[in-house]
Amino acid sequence: MNPLQGITVVTVEQAVAAPFATRQLADLGARVLKVERPGAGDLARHYDRTVLGESSYFVWLNRGKESVELDLKDAADRALLDRLVDAADVFVQNLVPGAAERAGLDAGTLRGRRPELIHCSISGYGPDGPYRGRKAYDLLIQCETGLVMATGTPDEPCKAGISVADIATGMYAYSGILTALLQRATRGVGATVEVAMIDALGEWMTQPAYHAVYGGIETRRTGPKHASIAPYGPYRTGDGNRVFLGVQSDREWARLCREVLGRPDLVDDPRFARNPERVANDDAIGPLIESAFATLDAGRVVELLDVAGIACARLRRPAELTTHPQLAARDRWREVATPGGAVRAMLPPVTIAGQAPVMGAVPRLGEHNGSIRAEFGPRREEAAG
Repeated sequence: MNPLQGITVVTVEQAVAAPFATRQLADLGARVLKVERPGAGDLARHYDRTVLGESSYFVWLNRGKESVELDLKDAADRALLDRLVDAADVFVQNLVPGAAERAGLDAGTLRGRRPELIHCSISGYGPDGPYRGRKAYDLLIQCETGLVMATGTPDEPCKAGISVADIATGMYAYSGILTALLQRATRGVGATVEVAMIDALGEWMTQPAYHAVYGGIETRRTGPKHASIAPYGPYRTGDGNRVFLGVQSDREWARLCREVLGRPDLVDDPRFARNPERVANDDAIGPLIESAFATLDAGRVVELLDVAGIACARLRRPAELTTHPQLAARDRWREVATPGGAVRAMLPPVTIAGQAPVMGAVPRLGEHNGSIRAEFGPRREEAAG
């Protein structure tokens, strides 16, 4: 059995955060019934058409789900949704602020009828406070939590290159739902789970906030280099490529100097002997490292760093993830069906010995309308009454 086999999730979701959470549940074997707007569906279906005619976001976020189109303002469709919820273990929603309450899909209403239900609401700013009614998107939360001001170059702040606020929120929703399922299994009670994007990304931004508040200095934007550890970033090699390396301790700095740079004199140089001094003098470290790398190609630099026990990485493009030699060697790719054909999908990060994730097909809009209406629609005697 898969870990969540027998668990039914009903989700009124769109975009990234909530679908990311429920896809994890589907991969673990839960039955995920995805409610979509008739004729339009999830917003993420229309972000692009790059994956065999489907949106890259939607394909990534929605495998293994059943899609049913329901008009929540239509009495018959709303009655069907109520039947779905009555059969569910978990209900998830990330509607715009206030919409769940207006539709009677809030935790108070649904758990008032079924206290054993696990109800998860995902919002931008939480259920109260002055920002509670604001719409929230990933970039806006990156701005509000300080991530944009902590990212980029000294001249220009920059957003993260992925939907990091949505992903953080989805992962906390996922772990919160799993926690609530465990609580229900051990204590027999349901739960109301709230996850706000500003809280999720705010948790991830706590270290730079601490550094700025208690250090009394604004967070430095250092491009691809680390703001508070040195040397930690990209360095040019003799063939024009760049190798990233990270020194995490004074001991590693000593090994880098002696075994890779051939400069034992730098080990005790007062400008570099301790990390705070290395950070303050990082502009001087770069030329020293690149001078030593100038006669070597990137492959040889990586070899030397590996032998010396210095963490390092090659700079790869996103497309190269699908051909990464480490992922290939570990057989981390599977095929997943989509409306446009099969695509490669990476196995979920958590591996449980002896259990394979479900990784079901990505549904077309309304693909399961008939089967879900047949399964959950009114019985003949109820319809006749």
